[in-house]
Amino acid sequence: MNTVLIDDIRVSFTESGVGQSSPKVVLIHGLAEDKGSWAHTQHKLAELHTYAYDLRGHGETTVGAADGTLAQLGRDLVGFLEMVTGPACVVGFSLGGTVALWAAAERPDLVTQAIVLGTSSVVGRGAAEFYGQRIAQAADTSTAEFRAAIRDDTAAGIAVAHDRVDAVTAARLAAIGAGAGYINAARAMAALRGAPLTPTLGEITAHVDVIGADSDAFCPKKAAQIIIDALADVSYHEIPGAGHLMNTDNPDAVADALRAAIIGRN
Repeated sequence: MNTVLIDDIRVSFTESGVGQSSPKVVLIHGLAEDKGSWAHTQHKLAELHTYAYDLRGHGETTVGAADGTLAQLGRDLVGFLEMVTGPACVVGFSLGGTVALWAAAERPDLVTQAIVLGTSSVVGRGAAEFYGQRIAQAADTSTAEFRAAIRDDTAAGIAVAHDRVDAVTAARLAAIGAGAGYINAARAMAALRGAPLTPTLGEITAHVDVIGADSDAFCPKKAAQIIIDALADVSYHEIPGAGHLMNTDNPDAVADALRAAIIGRN
């Protein structure tokens, strides 16, 4: 594990495949997760030089002066690219994918390729209300109400690996910790209701691979299609036998899709 100071936060990250000549790959987790959610991916893609970091206030990264905006999370990614990796392929899941798209539009010199999994560029009223409810509950993450809510969300995101619900829930609760980073990121996602990222996607010049899951109830094909329709250079791939938490349901298929997308472009 490594750390780097980026603006007002100390960012924790893991690095794998040191010395590999392949393009550098930065992995960004989703809401209520941390860098550990990419451990299987980094192991399976040992031939690639990968980095997985904890988002602001998640896992072992400090929360700093969080302002609840996607722009701030995007600037954190830009800082990581500037200070740690240089230009890289950026891979993001769910919230992480939205952050990756923001950075791809803002800094084409740093994002050479973007791969987004289970990602949305706009949220509807129902999703915004969901985020609002979770933000209120996360005021005290030790309550039975919040812990049950995260378990419910985890179960809803899993289509196949039902035996892993409790273990994944425990990992997610550990990543959330006291909840400040979770609240911050949930606010950033809820803001996509009034200020979608979609209009900005046309500014992205890098190739984008959009990856969905065939049983994703949170980000169905409709959400992926909105992103696809807004991009100039895009490919789509679908993970079979997986819900939103595709790295839990079918992690090998996710790793294979990432390998094909990255090596196929380089």
